[in-house]
Amino acid sequence: MEKSAPLDSALIARFAGIVGEHYALTAEADIAPYVVERRGLWAGRTGLVLRPGSVDEVSRILRLATDTRTPIVPQGGNTGLVGGQMPDRTGREVVLSLSRLDRIRELDPLSNTITAEAGVVLEKLHEAAEAAGRLFPLSLASQGSCQIGGNLSSNAGGTGVLAYGNSRELCMGVEVVLPTGEVLDDLRKLKKDNTGYDLKNLFVGAEGTLGVITAAVLKLFPKPKGREVAWAGVSSPPDALRLFGLAEDRAGAALTAFELIGATPLSFAEKHMPGGAVRPLTGEWPWHVLMEISSGRSAEDALALVEDILTAGLEAGMVGDAAIAQSLAQAAAFWKLREFLSDAQRPEGASIKHDISVPVASIPEFIARAAKAVASVSPEARVVCFGHMGDGNLHYNISQPVGGDSDAFLSIYRVMNKAVHDVVREFNGSISAEHGIGQLKRDELIATAPPIAIDLMRRIRAAFDPAGIMNPGKVI
Repeated sequence: MEKSAPLDSALIARFAGIVGEHYALTAEADIAPYVVERRGLWAGRTGLVLRPGSVDEVSRILRLATDTRTPIVPQGGNTGLVGGQMPDRTGREVVLSLSRLDRIRELDPLSNTITAEAGVVLEKLHEAAEAAGRLFPLSLASQGSCQIGGNLSSNAGGTGVLAYGNSRELCMGVEVVLPTGEVLDDLRKLKKDNTGYDLKNLFVGAEGTLGVITAAVLKLFPKPKGREVAWAGVSSPPDALRLFGLAEDRAGAALTAFELIGATPLSFAEKHMPGGAVRPLTGEWPWHVLMEISSGRSAEDALALVEDILTAGLEAGMVGDAAIAQSLAQAAAFWKLREFLSDAQRPEGASIKHDISVPVASIPEFIARAAKAVASVSPEARVVCFGHMGDGNLHYNISQPVGGDSDAFLSIYRVMNKAVHDVVREFNGSISAEHGIGQLKRDELIATAPPIAIDLMRRIRAAFDPAGIMNPGKVI
C-alpha cells in the first residue's frame, strides 16, 4: 500500500460533506471514545470519526477513501479484544462508526429470520426476538453494547455455540459495501443455496479488511418451553469432561451450554463483583461446571433432564455437589457470575490472555500441560481458566503474581503467549477461537500459519481491496 496522505482540512471537509458536519467528529473530546478500547492495550489516533446514517453514505465514504487512498477503520460497539477496531497512531486513518445504522428492517417469524443493520446492539436483537416469541441465541457478556456488525466481522462465539453455532452459522445473508463503494446485496433467507461461492462467509470473520457489513439476515429459533440452569462442583477437568459426555448422551440437542470454571476465576468474581456475589455451592471445589438445559417440550421435561444428568453424575463420582437454580432470578445470578469472570481479573493486576480452542476430548490434557508451560515462564503467576468446554474454547488467562509488578509481568507477554500457544498447536488447536486476530495476534498468525494459507488470504485481500484502504495492519 502506498503511504497515505495526512488528513488535511480539505479532505476532512469532503468526507464531512457526505454525512453532515454533525456526524463528522473532529473535536478531541468527541473522538476520544473511539480511539481507546476496553482493555487499554490499543490507544490510537485519528483526525476524523465518521458516523454514516445510510448504506449510500457508507458507499460514498468508501468510494472517496479509495480514490484518495485514505485508510478506513470500521468500528461497531468498540468491544473487541484484539485491537481490530482501533486506528493506528499516525492519525491518518479514519474511524467509520456504524452505530447509526441501527434499524431492524424485518422480523419474519415464519422463516425464523431477522434482518438487522450493522449498528443494532445485540441486546436489542434479543428483545426483538423475544417480543416475537423467538430466540436469537448469540449471547456475550458485552451484549448491552456490542453491535451485530462487529459480532459478524469477528465471528463472535459466546455461550450458545454448543447448541446454535457461532456468528457465522447464525448468518444467512449479508449486505456489504466494498472498498470501491459497490454494494453487495446478498440478504437472502434461503436455507439452501448452491449458486456459486458462498460470498457472505468471506466477510464474516474478516474483521473489516474486505468490506463493511451494513446489514445481515440472521437465524431465529423457537423459544424453549423449559429452561434449567445448574451449577456443579467437580474435582478435575477429566471429571468435567465425563460429565459433559453424560449430559450430551442424556440431553442431546437440549444441552445448550456447558461452561468450565476454575476456582481462581470464581474467587476473583466473588471478591470483586459489584454488590457481591452469591456462591452457588457451599463447599470448595477446584473446578465448576455451569450447565443449561433447554427443552422444546416443557418446563417439566427440562427439569427431569437436568435432574437425571446430575443424579447420574453424583452416583458415578463425576460430580461432588450440585445446585439447580430455583427461580429465573437465581438462574440469571448463575449466568451473571459466569459473565463477570473476565472483568473480575482487572482488579487483580496485569493479565495475559489467551482465547484458544482444542478438541473437546483434549481439554483436560491441554489444561495440565499448559499449567506446566506457564510455571516454566512465571512460577508464581495465577492461571485463570474458564470457558466454553462444550465447544472446546477456553479463555486461558494468566494473572500476575500476588503483589507483583504489572509492568514487569507484561514484559513477558510474548514469551507467555508463545509458551501457551505452543501447547495449543501440539493439539492442532487454534490461537483465536472467538475474539479474532486484529493487531494482537497478527504477527503470530503470519509466523505460524501454513505459508499457502497466508498467501491465499493476501490474494483475497488484494482482490477485494487493491487500494489497501480497509483496516490496514489487521489480520494479515
